[in-house]
Amino acid sequence: MCRNIKPLFNFSPPATDEDIRAAALQFVRKIAGTRKPSKQNTDAFDIAVEEIFQSSKRMLDGLVATTPPRDRARFEAMKRLRYKDAKPR
Repeated sequence: MCRNIKPLFNFSPPATDEDIRAAALQFVRKIAGTRKPSKQNTDAFDIAVEEIFQSSKRMLDGLVATTPPRDRARFEAMKRLRYKDAKPR
């Protein structure tokens, strides 16, 4: 999985449409193997992003949490600490 795609479910505050769309864009970029499609492939690229965004939004809206929501700011701070402490490869 792409490291730039962050978990979106069961957070306070909840994921925004912008968060979901950014994750969809990262996913399509990973699958396509390119950051920006050629002119001939722009339509297919944009359609894929929109379809994955819609599907992801439906899934997130349908999921039921069994635990209290996690604090997004705390989660991000802990993630930054982990990467900061990680040894270079």
